[in-house]
Amino acid sequence: MPRYEDIPVFLKALPAIDIPIPGATGTMLQGVGQQVVFVEFEETVEVPEHSHQEQWEFVVTGKVELRIGGETIVHTAGDNFFVPADVPHGATVHAGYKALIVFNAPDRYLPRG
Repeated sequence: MPRYEDIPVFLKALPAIDIPIPGATGTMLQGVGQQVVFVEFEETVEVPEHSHQEQWEFVVTGKVELRIGGETIVHTAGDNFFVPADVPHGATVHAGYKALIVFNAPDRYLPRG
């Protein structure tokens, strides 16, 4: 049986996204009103506070420290979390982190040109 760390090749073969975070790569499935994004982090990074439309994230492997609503919540493999629209949040994303993210917006990320 495949493990979570064994990401299927077809996910990595999807169109690459233009993600402005050093050490992060990603691919996406584009819908009419939403995006599904697969991200991988090769190094630990600080994601500054920001906001956007709704986000649901499933942690495939690794660890993220989500800062939201004055709290820091640690999420690891198998966890999921929801960020409501327009709620400021930031994170420390640790090296080795992989996640599937659904954005309730068609343009959260653009394809890499």
